[in-house]
Amino acid sequence: MVDRPGGRRVVVKVGSSSLTSAAGGLDRDRLDALVDALASARTDGHELVLVSSGAIASGLTPLGLARRPRDLATQQAAASVGQGVLLHRYTESCARHGLVVGQVLLTADDVVRRAHYRNAQRTLYRLLDLGVLPVVNENDTVATEEIRFGDNDRLAALVAHLVHAELLVLLSDVDGLFESDPRRGSGRLIPEVHAHDDLDGVRLGRGGQSGPGTGGMASKVAAARMAAAAGIRAVVASTSAVAEVLAGGSAGTSFVPTASRLPTRLLWLAYAATPRGRLHLDGGAVSAVIGRRMSLLPAGVVAVDGEFVAGDPVDLLDENGHAVARGLVNFDVGELPALLGRSTPDLARELGPAFSREVVHRDEIVVLG
Repeated sequence: MVDRPGGRRVVVKVGSSSLTSAAGGLDRDRLDALVDALASARTDGHELVLVSSGAIASGLTPLGLARRPRDLATQQAAASVGQGVLLHRYTESCARHGLVVGQVLLTADDVVRRAHYRNAQRTLYRLLDLGVLPVVNENDTVATEEIRFGDNDRLAALVAHLVHAELLVLLSDVDGLFESDPRRGSGRLIPEVHAHDDLDGVRLGRGGQSGPGTGGMASKVAAARMAAAAGIRAVVASTSAVAEVLAGGSAGTSFVPTASRLPTRLLWLAYAATPRGRLHLDGGAVSAVIGRRMSLLPAGVVAVDGEFVAGDPVDLLDENGHAVARGLVNFDVGELPALLGRSTPDLARELGPAFSREVVHRDEIVVLG
């Protein structure tokens, strides 16, 4: 058996495909089976947070939609209808075990902006203190393309970091991570991942776009790596094996955590943010930013491309065009061309002190492995 302590505080993520029937609606038996396993783990002393997809899928039948809509507005409408349906079913199912459910809807801002982060953390902590099962979902009704997580796997990893969980369980419709697609042969299950090199030669698929969900094995691996970077053990396993995983069993694929713990903002920046542009650096700037962990100054930037404003994530590219770091830029794209290659004292004298600041501050840079 793989040494896999269950962890007292656990975040469990379940996707739409694990909760819906072939027709696309909520499957009560599947949801009840999941709740039964969670209730048993609660009895064993675990503190649990459930990150659940399924709001959009739950809204399809009431709205008469045959499949998941592709446009954002209709997705938001389906989520608005389906969120209540989903929470009602969790409330009914948990009541069988005397569990109270609390809904927490988050956007990316809620876990990366300090004030929002503290509010979300305080709410989740208080719900756990009161013995409530928090059911977390992305706030699809208001999230835009620019601020949404894209799938709840990454949201679950950030929530696990937010509540200082010891374990993240990512549930799937397959038994774990395989060397090849198990539906096309007899690929070997990978029981444990220690480093990204362990995944060399592994082909990661993505769920079909016609189904109720948006994630796939690639998104689960990315989320598991996020958790590992935050010092949290992650397990990718079949939904049917959730009870075994929560009991400390060896089901699924375990991702061993690293020793370091990134701040939540940098964790999001490295693994969940979508870069809006690229800054091309000269060799000296690469050495300063990567080797000495210094801020990026205008003198070290040789070219800029993309469409971004101050505060957006951008990739920092070396002389060969490889992304070596990512950071939150302090200038709009239209402001930078006039600053490139120039020293901050010169810029301050000519344009004023506002232009003497860093292009990207060192505290807002994460090195990409």
